[in-house]
Amino acid sequence: MKRTNPLISIIVPVYNKEAYLRECVDSILEQTYRRIEVILVDDESTDKSGAVCDEFGQADTHVRVIHQKNGGPTAACVAGMAAASGGYYMFVDSDDYLEPETLAQMADRLAGVPGEIVCCDHLVEKQRGTEWVKSGVSPGIYEGDRLREQIKARLIGEERKVIPLSRCMKLCEKSLFDGNEIYYDYSLRFGDDTNLMYPALLKSSRVVIMKDAFYYHYRYVEGSLVHGYDKGLFAGVERLMAAVGRTAEEKNAPDAAEAVAREYCYMLLYVMKNELRAPGKDYQKRIQTIFGEEKIRTMLQNTPIAVTERANQLLYLGMMYPGGMLLRVLRLILRVYDRK
Repeated sequence: MKRTNPLISIIVPVYNKEAYLRECVDSILEQTYRRIEVILVDDESTDKSGAVCDEFGQADTHVRVIHQKNGGPTAACVAGMAAASGGYYMFVDSDDYLEPETLAQMADRLAGVPGEIVCCDHLVEKQRGTEWVKSGVSPGIYEGDRLREQIKARLIGEERKVIPLSRCMKLCEKSLFDGNEIYYDYSLRFGDDTNLMYPALLKSSRVVIMKDAFYYHYRYVEGSLVHGYDKGLFAGVERLMAAVGRTAEEKNAPDAAEAVAREYCYMLLYVMKNELRAPGKDYQKRIQTIFGEEKIRTMLQNTPIAVTERANQLLYLGMMYPGGMLLRVLRLILRVYDRK
């Protein structure tokens, strides 16, 4: 393997994460790999996150700060890439943090070729403990037909992703993002990671899945959007799937139409869960309107998907048979789950 020692640009989109930002940036600056630049993109935070960014920028020459008008996470990432000098990018969310050897270990797996990505495992940090999460594909180096068949063909349309479509946990050669701006929907809040990384992964020439590399700490913030109700989620899923569908078709993804249809069905599980959390008594009407729509009914009936997780099986049942009694039972189960 060719040993490389590239400049790595670590891009941190920042929006209202004052409580966690210092731990995040400190973990980056404490990396044992020293050929780094840190680009903090303050997306017009309304707390003191912008001031914290400036403190780091003034104290350390490795850090550059961008303040921009609020444009959402994808716009922040694109601004960071535009300002970056490195040949490789790593995205770190501003409430997450890294183990000190993260970049050294990931850079050691680089071959110095265009279009390569190195993926590590991650830990989900919850208030009640830590969950260790591996990639859904075996560790190793994927190139050529193996890359196309075992990763690119399975990026979407499966219940468990072979590679998390998060922008994080990956060291990416910069040319992977060149020209992908045409696929970005900057209005997305749900699925913005997929919108950024799906076209990059389809463009990849070499993907390395590390073994037992639990370096990235993803902070699961209790009480966040995950457990809240988003009235616009269904519309957001439709926008996301329009972007994913265009990307899959134009980049000649394997079995594009079938994979996109299956992915849409899996995304509807999130829609069902979200609508069951809706306040008030109109949740049943909204669910029956969404899942009674002819386009949705036809897709669900004509697109068989494998659903193995118990919670997803219940949600899928509600999608297929959105009757009043079943929805009331599912809503009660979800309320019990959310209290845990």
